[in-house]
Amino acid sequence: MEKTLPEPRRLDAPTDAELDALTRLWEASVRATHHFLAPGDIDFYRPIVRREALPAAELYVLRDARDRFIAFAGRADDRLEMLFVDPAHRGRGAGRCLVDHLVARGVRRTEVNEQNTAAALFYARMGFRTVARDPLDATGRPYPILRLELK
Repeated sequence: MEKTLPEPRRLDAPTDAELDALTRLWEASVRATHHFLAPGDIDFYRPIVRREALPAAELYVLRDARDRFIAFAGRADDRLEMLFVDPAHRGRGAGRCLVDHLVARGVRRTEVNEQNTAAALFYARMGFRTVARDPLDATGRPYPILRLELK
């Protein structure tokens, strides 16, 4: 990875190949961070991410020197809808870079799985605070969701 991160770029009209690559990055990130998921959950969520979540979001990406995705974020209005970093690039500032970029463009809210404690701590360091908790995720599965807003 480069010593300094490139500027996040908006991914307008992503191609099917780009959406497939982002879905693979999502899966790698989830496998590295969402150890609380039950067997089969990734298979359940994958088509939702690929067919619904990614196409619905305004996407911002970071790419490496070889033009491969290393991280991406999705936004809708003032909400950060998703943030995923390739496991090989975790802890190197990619997530912070994307969040800073989107906060500067009006993002004020997000959600995080309560059981993803590293992500919850990351958002707290970024200035978000918990304002509500839902016991189930949007699909009705038993993965509590913390609703966060910037302080």
